[in-house]
Formats: sequence, structure tokens, C-alpha cells
Amino acid sequence: MLRTSLIRAAGASTRVLPSSSSSLAPRFIAPITQAEPCRRYAHAISNPTLANIEQRWEAMPPQDQADLWMQLRDRMKVDWKELTLQEKRAAYWIAFGPHGPRSEAPPGENWTVIQYTLLAIVASAVLFGATRLVAKPPPHTMTKEWQEQSNEYMKENRIEPLTGISSEGYKGKGVVQSN
Repeated sequence: MLRTSLIRAAGASTRVLPSSSSSLAPRFIAPITQAEPCRRYAHAISNPTLANIEQRWEAMPPQDQADLWMQLRDRMKVDWKELTLQEKRAAYWIAFGPHGPRSEAPPGENWTVIQYTLLAIVASAVLFGATRLVAKPPPHTMTKEWQEQSNEYMKENRIEPLTGISSEGYKGKGVVQSN
């Protein structure tokens, strides 16, 4: 794509002169200063090339796809009234048709996604349950009796006298978290 446009641009703006020295390499001179009219002579793409493009596009090699798209792109640079109906349809289908990332999902894909999601949920539930089975019991400081005794200790020693359990009018649970 870029190479062909560079070659075209180089061909229109430079002249190649044979070298007078013994080397056989051509010598390039400065670009022509006189503005030459650059007119694009894009001719219509043949109907057999564009026929059934919707069915053939996915099976075409990527290089052929790129070449056809470049031909259509060059062709679309001229007045659109000069394009054939076949070229307009092919350009639209290549640009917006249901192929590549816009293709339809294969049949059964939704069911497969649901199955794998449910499998992941079941696997995580089994892993959680297995972890709970082999886990140690909660520490003795998490019993309700221990936490109530901690509350009494904090009140006796006036711990957090401004806003905590030892303050006047405190109505919270203190450090009791267990049921």
C-alpha cells in the first residue's frame, strides 16, 4: 500500500538519468520544479473479480484481499458516479460486511460460555468448601466470652475514655464481634 504510492510519487516527481561514471547505478536528480498535472487514470475493476465477493472473501489469501481493497480504494478516489454498481457493493461489503471481527458467532457459542461459567463457579465453590474443611478452628480470642471479658477489662482500665467503651454514655458493642 505505502510502497506503491511511494513508487508512484517518485515516478512523477523525479527523472532518472544514466550515470556518466563507470558505475551502472542510475543517478537521481532533484525533483522537477514545474508542477505536472497528476491525474489518476483508475479503470473499472472487472466483474469476475468482484463477482460473489461475499462468498469468496474469507477464503481469499490476505495478500489478494489487500490487493483488491487497494484497487477499490484507488477506484473510489474518482467520482463515485463513475463506479460500477458491482464496485460500490464490493466496497461497502468489504468495509462493513459481516466478516472478520464482525462475523456472526458460531452456533452454540452462548451455551459453551454458560457451561464454562457454571463450571468456574462450581470449581470455586468446591475450592472454598475444601479450604474451610481443612482450616484450623477460629482462635480462642474470637469467642463471645473472651470478647465480653475484653470489654470489662477496657472499662476497668479506662481505655479510650474520650470516644470508646470507657466514655460516658457509650452505647456500642465494644469489641464483641461474635454472635
